[in-house]
Amino acid sequence: MTAHATSSPLVIVLTGPSGVGKDVLINRLEELGFPVVRPATMTTRGPREGEVEGVHHFFVDRPTFLEYLAAGELLEHAEVYGNLYGVPRKSVRQALASGKHVVIRVDVQGAQSLHELLPEVLFLSLEPESLDTLRRHLEGRGSETEDQIERRLGIARDEIERARAFCHPVTNVEGDLDATVQAVMELLEQESARPGRLAPVV
Repeated sequence: MTAHATSSPLVIVLTGPSGVGKDVLINRLEELGFPVVRPATMTTRGPREGEVEGVHHFFVDRPTFLEYLAAGELLEHAEVYGNLYGVPRKSVRQALASGKHVVIRVDVQGAQSLHELLPEVLFLSLEPESLDTLRRHLEGRGSETEDQIERRLGIARDEIERARAFCHPVTNVEGDLDATVQAVMELLEQESARPGRLAPVV
């Protein structure tokens, strides 16, 4: 499979609890040449190892973030674990102009906000096979303390249930990433072919 522009690109909102593997999934889609692009989001948290300014996120301080928010330049925003996150409208428009499917990766709170604003786009919720699996992923990141991991697991239970109300659930198959990727590609192909699908207005 090779990357190519599509005449009618989708906007996909991908959500799921922290540590479930959202970035790994998108990375694999890109590696396989599936035509997806992710707009850079904006956040007040510091960069994690490997994250690139303007590619993964725009890293800004809180006053700058609030200026963008006041100007109406953020498609959605949320405060999570004391940090602000938002999706710049300009980022999404530029991504759509590439002709590829646009994947917006947000937490469940952000996805709910986007569902109210853009109900016509495709919402996917990536779920772990179990909370024990999610715990191992969080521990493997090495970026949280045990107390923080326990807190995230508690929040994850609630996030999974909330997301099921408006998202297509996709289980991240442990040890078989390509099976998860295949399930996502099939959902995208079904949505692309759905009669009456409306183009998103960003």
